[in-house]
Amino acid sequence: MDLRKSQAKKKRINMGMEEQANELRTLMGNDKAHKTRIIAITSGKGGVGKTNIAVNMAIAYAQIGKRVILIDGDMGMANVNVLLNIVPRYNLMQVINHQKKMSEIILDTEFGIKFIAGANGFSKIANLSVEELEYFTKEFASLGNADIIIIDTGAGIANNVLQFVAAADEIYVVTTPEPTAITDAYGIIKIISTELVNREVNIRLLVNRVHSADEGKRISERIITIVAQFLNYKVDYIGFVYDDSVVQTAVIRQKPFMVVNPTSRPAICLKHIVSRIEKNEDVTSDGVSSFLKKFVNGGKKKR
Repeated sequence: MDLRKSQAKKKRINMGMEEQANELRTLMGNDKAHKTRIIAITSGKGGVGKTNIAVNMAIAYAQIGKRVILIDGDMGMANVNVLLNIVPRYNLMQVINHQKKMSEIILDTEFGIKFIAGANGFSKIANLSVEELEYFTKEFASLGNADIIIIDTGAGIANNVLQFVAAADEIYVVTTPEPTAITDAYGIIKIISTELVNREVNIRLLVNRVHSADEGKRISERIITIVAQFLNYKVDYIGFVYDDSVVQTAVIRQKPFMVVNPTSRPAICLKHIVSRIEKNEDVTSDGVSSFLKKFVNGGKKKR
């Protein structure tokens, strides 16, 4: 009798766990009609101005009326808050640990964008239990009211960086004219296009710190040609940003250069890039729940 009761109890537990797992899969697979675009801004190496581009591009999108959330996804050198002169009290880890709701950690900024400190929170997501992941998924889905979520990833090919780029709708690779930056930009594009995504992902190239439009075009053409020749993959060139002292001045003042000098050459460059992307938009957005599902799965191609 005791054996039958034990077996029946075990069966109920298993059925409950399976039902919960099915509910979670449904939740992660469905979004509301509004589809938030997820943009991952990444680079093959550090020191190319990736975070500055992420912060100021978020502001450029906000200035044309988009609801933008900026997430610091750089686990090693999280410094978006430094450029925004913000000291966040909470981050994603508190949401994962059920200590805070997403609405309690998201910060309004004076620049028209919202900001979420990532810390090491994202690296823990893949190891959550079904119940913990269900809670976090529901909280993360609350970000679906945004038009655009921009994630400033870490540089290079660490696992957490690759998870971000594999899950995003669009990937912006930032490079500079430096030979090492060009080589590393090709390297991360190669990883993304051959190892990670099981779909046609939108990889776009931005050349930072150029001295002329011709230099930006020349660098982009070199990378795009090599990618097409050796990887048989199409990368779009979205533009360049000038090398200008206003960027360093803004960093020292801990304000985005879009705000310090809206008519500066770097600011105008980013405005043009955002305008060009919006006019030629052909991206299919999967939404925030789909992003989280792809992030958990890792996005690697099947062998």
